[in-house]
Amino acid sequence: MSGRSVVVVAVFAPLRQTFDYRLPKKFQSVDNLIGTRVLVPFGRSTRVGVVLDRKSSSEVAQEKLKALVELLDDHPLLDGENLKLARWAARYYHHPLGEVIATMLPTRLRRRRSLPPVKPHAWQITASGKQGLAALGRNAGRQKEVLRLLGSGPFAPKALASLEFAWRPVIKRLVAKAWIEQIDCDTAPVPNAPVEPGVVLTKEQNNAAQMIIESFSAFKAIVLQGVTGSGKTEVYLAAVECCLDRGGQSLVLVPEIGLTKQLVERFQARFGDRVGVIHSGLTDLERASTWVLCMHREVRVLIGTRSAVWVPMPDLALVVVDEEHDQSYKQQEGFRYSARDIATVRAQQGGFPVVLGSATPSLESLANVERGKYARAVISSRPRDIPMPLISCVDVRGLELTAGLSDALIDAIRTHLDRGEQALLFLNRRGYSPLLICRNCGEPQRCDQCDAYVVFHKALGVTRCHHCDRQWHVNRRARCCEEANIAQIGLGTERIEEAITELFPDKRVRRLDRDSVRRQGYYEEVITAVAGGEVDILIGTQMVAKGLDFEGVTLVGVVDADSRLYSVDFRADERLAQLLLQVAGRAGRTQTQGRVLIQTHHPHHPVLRKIIDDGYNAYAEAALRERKQAGLPPYSAMVIIRAESAKPTGALDFLRQARGLLVEHAVARVEVSYPIPALMERRAGKYRALVVIRASKRSHTGELISDHLERLEDLARQARVRWSLDIDPQDTL
Repeated sequence: MSGRSVVVVAVFAPLRQTFDYRLPKKFQSVDNLIGTRVLVPFGRSTRVGVVLDRKSSSEVAQEKLKALVELLDDHPLLDGENLKLARWAARYYHHPLGEVIATMLPTRLRRRRSLPPVKPHAWQITASGKQGLAALGRNAGRQKEVLRLLGSGPFAPKALASLEFAWRPVIKRLVAKAWIEQIDCDTAPVPNAPVEPGVVLTKEQNNAAQMIIESFSAFKAIVLQGVTGSGKTEVYLAAVECCLDRGGQSLVLVPEIGLTKQLVERFQARFGDRVGVIHSGLTDLERASTWVLCMHREVRVLIGTRSAVWVPMPDLALVVVDEEHDQSYKQQEGFRYSARDIATVRAQQGGFPVVLGSATPSLESLANVERGKYARAVISSRPRDIPMPLISCVDVRGLELTAGLSDALIDAIRTHLDRGEQALLFLNRRGYSPLLICRNCGEPQRCDQCDAYVVFHKALGVTRCHHCDRQWHVNRRARCCEEANIAQIGLGTERIEEAITELFPDKRVRRLDRDSVRRQGYYEEVITAVAGGEVDILIGTQMVAKGLDFEGVTLVGVVDADSRLYSVDFRADERLAQLLLQVAGRAGRTQTQGRVLIQTHHPHHPVLRKIIDDGYNAYAEAALRERKQAGLPPYSAMVIIRAESAKPTGALDFLRQARGLLVEHAVARVEVSYPIPALMERRAGKYRALVVIRASKRSHTGELISDHLERLEDLARQARVRWSLDIDPQDTL
């Protein structure tokens, strides 16, 4: 064939090869096809894919070469840099390139859907809308928020996307009432001028900001380690402002949706309408719209969760990964990538800095500082001489507890509330009771589909499995005894809330966990109430431990620190240290010194003593020495092969064959473990097992996997098991 009439397509399918297609004459005049979406015949149907290359001939015989069906885009969605990153990720994580590229696109664009319109438009409040705002009642909070926002001027969709609720239905209602109207613009609305000027940075903050700014012309990975409340966000803002002044775009990653609201508000106060937001709480259309605005350079600062790391930003010149240690940056299903590591590679390929911010940096990042690969900027104190909180243990051995609360903790709560301050109680177990036992025979109540105990949720009157999400009415007949006598063992956040409400009946108590936030808008409602001093005691799980800034909280109580002390996962100690210091950092973020009480049966445990007495850096240095001696990450490369099957021995049988294949070809110093059942062997009706591969060099594990991928896939098909590769696993069991 002549005239470059063949295109190479990465089809959105779980297959590792690319495919050649014939380019019909009607498309041959299109100059730039690389990076565009196309519809192609695939098997007995059609699939979406992205063009990777264009050439004049194919190894496939002309009569067998299928023709491209449809060109879905007028211009490329992904440029050369985006495709280069996709190819790297596909190689590193041993994942099909088509699925990697599909991950880079918002859900809407993975299907045969058109791009959202890019014609600039905005909404503005009408005269009747201003009158209606004054008349709105208490139950119209979302309408009020939109109207108040529009009261300051016309707003484009990318600005409204920062609202932490589904705002499009609200817009429709307000348009129907004629309280707002849409206006078309020949050009995009002029970005709002910054509302707030930057604060005067402390010496340490300024040094950190200058280190970032001086790196704009080349790649540099900078670990920004600042104690909780030290003002890392102000450093981010200063660096982003300089990036904008130089004509660049900035990407700011956060680990969870919950952290976006406060951060977005601060960024919008500084940079106005140039800020966009992407996270899973938005609709497909909203995410796709922001994605397109980033591609067209209209969004200059993007704040988002894990998936935002892939968004095309042609002028990208700075990436910030906030709370870089957080596990949420690792995708745990399907394409198991680390957004933190992808961000670092993206910065390296683009030749600009990446900032990895945390009060408790991951041991991987600290090891890279130790090796000289990363730089480190330290902010060792809080601004305005705000004191760090005092941390101490409450030894609960032999004590009579009130729903898990010691008298010392209860008295401390009362003291702080009497001073008009707020308290936060942390327990990383939701529900009312995490274990139900039959008093007659001692049998714990288990999930029908998982090797897990069911959790009692009193408010809903159900027992629920937190792994497969199945639930049953609490009065369901027990399988162990004819007349079971069920006892509730242990406590969760729901039970703590009940006890605190009884102990402090005149105080305002709220709870934040995955159960309470199921109601849309509840999280934002509670965060706003706490920040406004309308909550006296906040009870929560891990979601209250990260990044939130409450000036009135002066007491943090860790109800139970023991559950993570004796885990078999080698990362457990690191996560405990990070979690305790992160939640402790919520206390005393103003001039009033905070206090942190950690309830434990093991007050002399070496991990607890190290982080309380000596601080996180001392703990990290000791932990890194231990990891080095044991040959564990970050001083070795680790890969886990996971498998699951409906048959009890299916996964183990497949992994025995896989291990035999790998051991036969493994080079020296590559260890391939024997197959073992997962810590929770049965989950959602499937039996799970794993094999751990470990080597001193990452290239050794990579080459071993690459050389035998096809054979491993053949073995999995023959065994009829589902399997996956987890590169640099965060969860090892």
